[in-house]
Amino acid sequence: MSGNAKLRRSVMFQAVLLVVLMLALSNAPVGDAIWLNVPPTGTKCVSEEIQSNVVVLSDYVVVSDDHGHVPTISAKVTSPYGNNLHHKENVTHGQFAFTTQEAGNYLACFWTDSHTRGAGEVSVNIEWKTGIAAKDWESVARKEKIEGVELELRKLEGAVEAIHENLLYLRDREAEMRATSENTNARVAWFSIMSLGICIVVSGSQIWYLKRYFQKKKLI
Repeated sequence: MSGNAKLRRSVMFQAVLLVVLMLALSNAPVGDAIWLNVPPTGTKCVSEEIQSNVVVLSDYVVVSDDHGHVPTISAKVTSPYGNNLHHKENVTHGQFAFTTQEAGNYLACFWTDSHTRGAGEVSVNIEWKTGIAAKDWESVARKEKIEGVELELRKLEGAVEAIHENLLYLRDREAEMRATSENTNARVAWFSIMSLGICIVVSGSQIWYLKRYFQKKKLI
């Protein structure tokens, strides 16, 4: 009887564990699918703020109803410091992948090529993945020979690490912003004191000048 109770508890524990894993993985970071309508003239950009040492993987493709003539576009990806990470011209699809070297806004811009202008807007589908969402879990499973619950646990571990790193990044950003705010407040306070001092000096100078003037005129 006690053996059956232990078996039921074990089965229930495994079921609860699987439910928790599925809920956690459903809240884990995933890739974002973005639709852009690139105008005939000008540039359309999309950006994302990413911390350093994060893997970024993205695929983009031109979507057209006219399969006989698919318009071409140009694409350029730059880092927060303006470094060129990806640049392609006259393409209908492409892919870029890199590991971020600095934290900040990474910018991906698209524009239509000169020979396709005048044909109206061009629709571009972008699948943007960062962090754990960009990791090839099939390769990890084959390399480490894991599957099932163990693989899901590895995914959950990766999601927890990504969340922890993101929290540390947000904490550092908050500390930087607080330091900047305190520095700005100190400068504003000193500027206010200097402005008040200048006003007092100017007012005193005006009073002294007027007093001398009236004395010379023998009005006082």
